[in-house]
Amino acid sequence: MATKLINEANEQAARFFSRRHFLQNCVTGMGATALASLLGGCNLFSSPGSGSPAQSLNPLDPRAPHFPARAKSVIYLHMAGAPSQLEMFDYKPELQKLHNQLCPPSLLEGKKFAFIRGVPKMLGPQAQFKQYGQSGAWVSDFMPHFSSVVDNVSFLKAVQTDQFNHGPAQLFMHTGSARLGRPSLGAWVTYGLGSENSNLPGFVVLTSGGKTPDAGKSVWGSGFLPSVYQGVQCRSKGDPVLFISDPDGMNRDLRQQSIHAINKVNRLEYEAYADPETLSRISQYELAYKMQISVPGVMDISDEPAYIHEMYGTKPGQESFANNCLLARKLVEKGVRFVQLFDWGWDAHGTGVDTAIDLGMRTKCQEIDRPLTALLLDLQQRGLLDETLVVWGGEFGRTPMQENRDGKEMPFLGRDHHAAAFTMWMAGGGIRKGFTWGETDEIGFNAVKGQVAVHDIHATILQQLGFDHEKLTYQFQGRPFRLTDVGGHVIKEILS
Repeated sequence: MATKLINEANEQAARFFSRRHFLQNCVTGMGATALASLLGGCNLFSSPGSGSPAQSLNPLDPRAPHFPARAKSVIYLHMAGAPSQLEMFDYKPELQKLHNQLCPPSLLEGKKFAFIRGVPKMLGPQAQFKQYGQSGAWVSDFMPHFSSVVDNVSFLKAVQTDQFNHGPAQLFMHTGSARLGRPSLGAWVTYGLGSENSNLPGFVVLTSGGKTPDAGKSVWGSGFLPSVYQGVQCRSKGDPVLFISDPDGMNRDLRQQSIHAINKVNRLEYEAYADPETLSRISQYELAYKMQISVPGVMDISDEPAYIHEMYGTKPGQESFANNCLLARKLVEKGVRFVQLFDWGWDAHGTGVDTAIDLGMRTKCQEIDRPLTALLLDLQQRGLLDETLVVWGGEFGRTPMQENRDGKEMPFLGRDHHAAAFTMWMAGGGIRKGFTWGETDEIGFNAVKGQVAVHDIHATILQQLGFDHEKLTYQFQGRPFRLTDVGGHVIKEILS
């Protein structure tokens, strides 16, 4: 198999130097040269904001940001399905007084909901709240461990989005657009900064909860950016990356020879056509070869000391949010630029026990409470929190009204999708400690102070990584695109 690949690669390389190949392609080559001169020698695949990835044969080479960065890497924890802020961080005692009363018409007029029909009942908080730390942050008894680290966190209590269905809302939260085709946040970051570890991907994705997000793998895709910048999904159970092992009959020497032969042809292809996807192909072949050695070691958490496993609540060999949190720490420790954790199962509609706001959601909180806390403490004790930006949140929030799908009461307590106000938080990476920005009304329905939009979240993340979000662009279809489209403001209030 390997010998056949090498022979085919050598034949392809010989074609590049044949007289027939020159005669077939010289006319188009001269035309491309002339066109380039008419365009002023510009590189159509370059970014005026971060330098062109096409200027290097390795598009993941480290690159400098626009200005000195506060963070070197990002760990983004997305709770797919949208957790209820009203049972976790947004304490509303007035809502408890309205429990089981019919919803006032003023909250329904002119509003769109995913499932609520007619007049639902109000639903009081299904958790007990207390204030913690010097900051006095409100945290519910769903998150007892996390209450001990609130002084490391900045809460955003008035986040808003314009999407109220999962797929579009997740796309918007991670790509800046509710439509398919845009690069994900992690892809933009690795495009702008490259990677600090040539043996590992710059952007790694870890999933838990048994399913991938509703929007699919597009939420970690590269969109119109070269595909080398898309997220690489790793697994905490079984082989960390699919097909990472050599097939029968293929040893390391044969693998190396075949990749060398293939990439020799790819380099000739790039010299001829300057297609950035050819660079992606070269980089991905070489990275895959290196990953066969580096990834199994990094993704193995069994060698961590017992106190770390106790701290996170990890169980090696299983797929879990706890294991993924520990892996995230190991990955940023090794220089991975962007680590994305998706945890599925937060869609608390009340259709069953697992989606009940007082039952299933409590269980989900128990699954993330200890690992989240351990991640922040572990990063801090290793001196990594100051240079690692940790982001937590969902794609939208939940309503203060009880869901009544098709106008009927649900068998269990649940809340519908809510785009007007929800909670996210950030920590580390130059983020202000023990602070809360934004406020909702007395029942958590509308944002009344410190409203922030999805593009503001993106602008702030890029700011901490050293980028002006308006200048990190990529030329596509005749115009420069950016993550924040035509919006976005840095949330300066939460910066230290």
